[in-house]
This record gives sequence, structure tokens and C-alpha cells, in this order.
Amino acid sequence: MRIPRIYVPQPLRPGREVELPVQAGEHIARVLRLDRGHPLRLFNGDGGEYAGELASLAKRSVTARVLDSATAPERESPLRITLGQGIARGEKMDWILQKATELGVARVVPLVTDRTEVKLDAERAERRLAHWEAVIASACEQCGRNRLPELAEPMKLADWAAALGEEAGLRLALDPHGDVGARDLVVGATATLAVGPEGGLSEHDLATLDQAGFRGLRLGPRILRTETAGLAALAALQAIHGDL
Repeated sequence: MRIPRIYVPQPLRPGREVELPVQAGEHIARVLRLDRGHPLRLFNGDGGEYAGELASLAKRSVTARVLDSATAPERESPLRITLGQGIARGEKMDWILQKATELGVARVVPLVTDRTEVKLDAERAERRLAHWEAVIASACEQCGRNRLPELAEPMKLADWAAALGEEAGLRLALDPHGDVGARDLVVGATATLAVGPEGGLSEHDLATLDQAGFRGLRLGPRILRTETAGLAALAALQAIHGDL
């Protein structure tokens, strides 16, 4: 029996009835067509996982009853990676966030770089953040993570680089002409990775990152697209120093 796994951003405790997010409720009622009493797995990002069941299916609201807390395996990587991602257009950014979540990224910072083509005013930025948060939550539902990666508000690359502290750990900027390869790295418990948007990081971006202590990381002899480059770097770091 398939047991849907659903992110519910509210306190969960046995015996409580909770309303499911609209998108999840519609998927259960209209796509999966599940009945009351069907088992569910619920999580809220605190690291735990809860057994539950469908309690009600109304036209405008679907609710679940929390039955019990379950022992959830820790699925977070021992390597805490922050991804500073140049904002990409449309579905590319969704893809990056989804796959970075699956690969165990701990934090994502959308970056405005010299070559960023996406323009976000305050209202549009708020809508995009809400959309990106939903993408991340859905990815966690699928991959089994019980903790959501942190998603920061969009920042200018220079402001982000200047604000980094010692907790950033090893600082890497993807650069086809970088002086270091993934196998050459000595990584501690944390790493921070900067990736450009379409068109990559400009010379000015790279100079800014260099002044902030970033090293240029090359990923072989081929030029990778923005939706490939960061994910390839994450996978390499996780394979060599993390949990893959």
C-alpha cells in the first residue's frame, strides 16, 4: 500500500487533527482519490516523522489525524553545504532547488549577480520565495528528508559574500578556469558554494568572491549549464566528503 508523505508546517502531536496544505489536499482528494482512514506519514521540519490517517475530505479542506510519532532516521548529510545560486529563469530554478534538496544541501541563497536576468521587485520576490519554499517541501516529501533546507531571501552577490563568517567553511566558486578540482579539496564540516546563473559568474563576480576568500572550482574540461553545474558540484562534494 502506498503511504503518502506530506509536509505539514504546523505543530504535530498524537491525537491532533491538522489541515493539510491546499496542494497536498487536492492531490490526495482529486488525483489519488484516497478515502478517510488511509494511512499517511506527516512531518513538519523538526526532524521527526508522524504516523497519521486521513480524517476528512471536504471540498475546501482535507484534514489528517496524527496517530503517533515514529522514530525517524537522520537523513541529513554530515557535510553542511550552503549553495549560493545565481537566480535562473523559470523552471531551471525550480529544478536546481528540487535536486539540491535531494542531494542534501543545508541552505540555499538565491543570488543577484552581474549576469542575472531575472528581475525581482519586493512583491515578486515574496511570491517567488513562497513558490520556491513549496518546491523544497515537495522535494523533502519525495526524498525522505525530515528537515527542510533553509531558504534565504534573494541577495546581491557582493552583500552575501561580505556577510559570510567563519561558519561558511571552505568557500568555492564554480569557474571553468578555477585552480582546484573536487578531488583536491580538503573539506571540514561545512562548505559554501557559489554558482552563477545563465552565462556564469562574470569576471567582476569572481573578483568579488576571490576577495571574500573563495577558490575557483573547476568541474572537468566541459562547460556546464547553471542547472547542471551546481548539482554536479554538490554530488561531487557529497561523494568525496559527505554521505554519498
